[in-house]
Amino acid sequence: MTDRSAAYVESFLEMMSAERGAATNTLQSYEHDLEDALSFLRTRGTRLADASADDLRSYLSHLAGEGFKSSSQARRLSALRQFYKFLYAEGLRGDDPTGILDAPKKARALPKTLSIDDVTRLIGQAETEAATGGEDALTKLRMHALIELLYATGMRVSELVSLPASVLSQNGRFLVIRGKGNKERLVPLSQAAMRAMRAYGDALRSKNAEADRPEESPWLFPSYGKTGYLPRQVFARDLKGLAARASIRVATISPHVLRHAFASHLLANGADLRAVQELLGHSDISTTQIYTHVLEERLHDLVQNHHPLAKQAKKQD
Repeated sequence: MTDRSAAYVESFLEMMSAERGAATNTLQSYEHDLEDALSFLRTRGTRLADASADDLRSYLSHLAGEGFKSSSQARRLSALRQFYKFLYAEGLRGDDPTGILDAPKKARALPKTLSIDDVTRLIGQAETEAATGGEDALTKLRMHALIELLYATGMRVSELVSLPASVLSQNGRFLVIRGKGNKERLVPLSQAAMRAMRAYGDALRSKNAEADRPEESPWLFPSYGKTGYLPRQVFARDLKGLAARASIRVATISPHVLRHAFASHLLANGADLRAVQELLGHSDISTTQIYTHVLEERLHDLVQNHHPLAKQAKKQD
């Protein structure tokens, strides 16, 4: 490093060590980050000590263009903030150019999802178990109905477990779901979901009749808990058990993952984004658009793994 910036960086690092007790690794990280910023600014004819907010914005844009993750960009900006705060506090600069800079936005995490084959295997396992009967026949039929309904509609798990028992009396191919903000939306049912729900409903009525219960629960999936319906945590636990029996990695499965699968598979098969937004009950389409990124990632992987030219490039590497 040249010019007075080098001396300022050295003084900054000494302060971080003596006054803040920064570890050696931390000091090395600060030094590396500041040297990198200085090298970039030098190409603009600017000294690190004299850089403006616009200079630093250009540096962050440069990092983004080089493919640095938002977390790495944020670390570089953090080092610069500490450095310029030090210069300001020591009277070496009359301002802090990082004060008006926004931190790089973190990329939104892509939702976990399941392949169509995994979902088919999961539903098949639930259907097979439901057909075996036994002492816990109602529990098996309930799980089959839950899985079919969730994948057919993309409901939130809270909407699913709190469905009213009155849906059993509906003969149509649609369900009215009361979602966030008490908003209602209409979702279609698959034939498989209707069959599973009817089979479960018949078994539930038979059990109530055998127990001679004068009052039936108002919930489709009743429970003895505080809410009166199946706790979503119980469903999530049972779902993982089903996944294990279907030879699906347990860590990849949850009720919310099935909701993601519903949306991703619809879009992959040509569904309109606005239609998927309505089915999911998203108030903002930007929430739904995350699924298009999932598809983009898959398409990228597909090309990288199967395109002849991509394979040749890998061999050359």
